[in-house]
Amino acid sequence: MNARNEPIFLPDGENAIHDGIEHEPTAGKALIDTTDCVMLLLDHQSGLFQNVKDISVAELRANTTALAKLAALLQIPLITTASVPDGPNGPLMPEIHEAAPHAVHVPRKGEVNAWDNALFVKTVRDTGKKTLVIAGVWTSVCVMFPALDAKAAGYKVYAVIDASGDPSEMASRTTLARFIQAGIIPISANAVICEFHRTWNRADAAELADLYCMVSPNYRALIESYQRAEEVAKKAITTAQVARA
Repeated sequence: MNARNEPIFLPDGENAIHDGIEHEPTAGKALIDTTDCVMLLLDHQSGLFQNVKDISVAELRANTTALAKLAALLQIPLITTASVPDGPNGPLMPEIHEAAPHAVHVPRKGEVNAWDNALFVKTVRDTGKKTLVIAGVWTSVCVMFPALDAKAAGYKVYAVIDASGDPSEMASRTTLARFIQAGIIPISANAVICEFHRTWNRADAAELADLYCMVSPNYRALIESYQRAEEVAKKAITTAQVARA
């Protein structure tokens, strides 16, 4: 592993890997450019969670927390907001700001669509980033509405489907179709981590592996089985060396 602390990606629009190894120079241009990205986690609220039927709330919370941890680890700007948190929609899940202390919370004034809130849009614009990675509850409203407006305003928009939730499978399928028709890119939490990751030759590789274990718990078992096999192999080598001595 390359333990260099130098930036893996440069803000040059090329999105090439810089880890001291020669890579294909044209690779990465179709993937998320982490140097031009801001993450928006919208309306992940306890009341709204109770109406989510297209994904388990446990998975939804784990995937959302993984995205927050990813933003904190890689210092990606993260903005949160909530829809009338003092009412039935309930408060934001606390894990987001616990995982990402750098996140900026923008209060709204009753707007259903976060993009209708001038301060929210200003906060996004002030990051200077043109690529938005959005997740929220409900997908068909709290993600869809600002995603459509942001796309119309010239942003490149990704919608993280499994860090979002809808009241039914039908709503989810309809939402996905509308995203695609509008040019909004559907993506999974696991794929977001992978696109931000890109190479194991980096100092934070172990921390990124922990994030994969959040969105895919069986990956933890894979790591554990590999580590155990390594321990057994090393023990066998040591035993053989002692026997020959």
